[in-house]
Amino acid sequence: MKKDLLSIKDLNQEDIEYIFALAEGFKSGVGGFEKPLSGKSIGLIFQKPSNRTRVSFEVGIFQLGGNSIYLGFDDIKLGARESIKDIARVHSRYLNGIIARTFSHKDTALLAKYSDTPIINGLSDLFHPCQALSDIFTLKEKFGKLSSVTLSYVGDGNNVLHSLMYASALVGMDLKFSTPEEYGPREEIVEDVKKIAEATKSHIACYKTPEEAVKNADAVYADVWVSMGQEEEHKKRVDDFQGYQVNDELLSKAKKGAVLMHCLPAHRGEEVTASVLDGPASIVIDQAENRLHVQKAILVIYIGGKRKR
Repeated sequence: MKKDLLSIKDLNQEDIEYIFALAEGFKSGVGGFEKPLSGKSIGLIFQKPSNRTRVSFEVGIFQLGGNSIYLGFDDIKLGARESIKDIARVHSRYLNGIIARTFSHKDTALLAKYSDTPIINGLSDLFHPCQALSDIFTLKEKFGKLSSVTLSYVGDGNNVLHSLMYASALVGMDLKFSTPEEYGPREEIVEDVKKIAEATKSHIACYKTPEEAVKNADAVYADVWVSMGQEEEHKKRVDDFQGYQVNDELLSKAKKGAVLMHCLPAHRGEEVTASVLDGPASIVIDQAENRLHVQKAILVIYIGGKRKR
């Protein structure tokens, strides 16, 4: 039976540990696999253009022996020129798996519903599981463990925060976040996450101010205020997010030695200052690199058939 990765909610703690173990092997060069995707073709159906997601997946597929086929917005016009149902059913006959990067999570879910081959969510408006898994992997790499780590997220309650909340709850890590009132994460996701957190003793909490959220944090996470597709809202969002910039003053309220995270692309002078993003606390390039290793693990598991025993 094929298995999809649409959200981190599709995983449990054991699944995440297995992904991380494989990623560590790939990063160290002792993954233990020859070419697990040899003879396999993976489609990248991208409604949104991409830098890190596209390059890291294409390089990962190549290194694992597979073939990648990029299908941008104008190549397919997902759901416009042809129904998502038909696209999923047809490409299932050609491809061994699909990486989907969509504006609407409903489109990714529809692809998964009608595809006979695995669908991996490369980003949707609701979730960004590969990014969050890479982020948590990076924190484990930096701190050695996750159970005593506190992550602070400051900014928009978007797909990245949704996925970070699920990931933190599943691995037993604490997450504190602060967003402008009208830009908070979806309430139903927060409630769902808290149920998971009860079982793992994770603490997921919202704070009124960035200063409260950042206090005593081991890592501070910034993300763009204006995501792709929201360009018309730029001026309003920049005004609404005043006070939520991650700068030297805000970072100083975190623990001594705290690290700065950002999934990139970053806009220096908006959600984060250049002095912080380019400073010694920044681990954003490590995050970006780890997309490659974590996604290779995901590819091997979901498309290469390397399931844990």
